[in-house]
Amino acid sequence: MRLKNVLIVVKDMEKSKRFYHDLFGLDMVVDHGGNVILTEGLVLQEEKIWRKFLNRDIIPKNNSCELYFEETDIEAFVEKLETLYPSIEYVNKRITHSWGQSVVRFYDLDGNLIEVGTPM
Repeated sequence: MRLKNVLIVVKDMEKSKRFYHDLFGLDMVVDHGGNVILTEGLVLQEEKIWRKFLNRDIIPKNNSCELYFEETDIEAFVEKLETLYPSIEYVNKRITHSWGQSVVRFYDLDGNLIEVGTPM
């Protein structure tokens, strides 16, 4: 067995596809309407469909998991983030941990937690 994909819930599919393409270079591989698979295995699922599957409320910003990306030029990434999405909500702006890794954490447009860090 192997992990195939990671699925996150989004409200507006077009905005989310653009967000993940603009910031991370992820492109669409398969479009099933309310379910889209992007490169690197990220799956976007429309909130209304996910709510119907689970028959439960969707809780954005629940902080129980995060998407983690690595970027060697974190300064350029933060500049791109601030230019393209100036109203993005940060969990923490760029910090450097005691072990030397520089990271930034923020929520995507739907409250999914993202961390971008320099390679370890």
